Amino acid sequence: MPINPDAVGAESQPRESSWGSKDCLLYALGVGAGVSDPTGFELEFTTENTNDVTQQALPTMAVVLGGGAGGPDSPMAKLGDVNFAKMVHGEQGITLHKPLPVEATVTATTRIADIFDKGKAALVVLESTAIDTADNEPLFTTSSKLFFRGEGGWGGDRGPSEGIEIPETDPDHVVTYQTRPDQALLYRLNGDRNPLHSDPSFAALGGFPKPILHGLCTYGFTGRGLLHAVCDSDPTRFLSMDGRFSSPVMPGEALTINIWDQGNGNANFRTYAGDRVVLDNGLLTYK
Repeated sequence: MPINPDAVGAESQPRESSWGSKDCLLYALGVGAGVSDPTGFELEFTTENTNDVTQQALPTMAVVLGGGAGGPDSPMAKLGDVNFAKMVHGEQGITLHKPLPVEATVTATTRIADIFDKGKAALVVLESTAIDTADNEPLFTTSSKLFFRGEGGWGGDRGPSEGIEIPETDPDHVVTYQTRPDQALLYRLNGDRNPLHSDPSFAALGGFPKPILHGLCTYGFTGRGLLHAVCDSDPTRFLSMDGRFSSPVMPGEALTINIWDQGNGNANFRTYAGDRVVLDNGLLTYK
């Protein structure tokens, strides 16, 4: 049975979730803070009790907050009898409506914002908005674009195809971080326990020589580079980040982030592992 294009607009019930200091520390370590920082230990993100240092949350932590899209009322259940084993996480975006606090409780609602027919695949756009219970104001919105291979071809709208135009000039900033051989084992403690990132036999079924790094871990490493290079390490200046996953990363590989600062509150970026582009079509907005 093909994907159900009428699932557009399906929405979950609000789901409450909370996080605190320990969660922020674990996420920061999961995306390499401290160990892979060549200039210091990023103590504002990796400790909560350092003299004259106030703990802060990394902006990209929004991707692991808000309760996710699972659960009995998940809008994904409206897609029909699709094969989730053939789903690929294509793109990820976050928008911070205000700085991410170290401790908070939110209610998040997830909806299917759109479904596009890409011929050999269906592209599902999933959006979640988290409301801060402290003031009932939006805290952040996340957007995930999911490709379901083999589910296209019903004659629907192909959707927008234009990408971000990366400048051909030399980048304004180049940041390189070394991932750890056990990086995926650390990052998975933030909630994504998919065995593709931990079980060698499961990874082999997918054609990989060993478990691969989470795409959102690569996203988090990239976000750290953008935060320090463009936003002067100030999370309050980090407004939004969008990128397209283009190649898997193996734990232990170095990630190099090339950044082109447009000087108008926008910066483009592209992340490499060796000579492979692993995160492309990158756009950061900042103040």
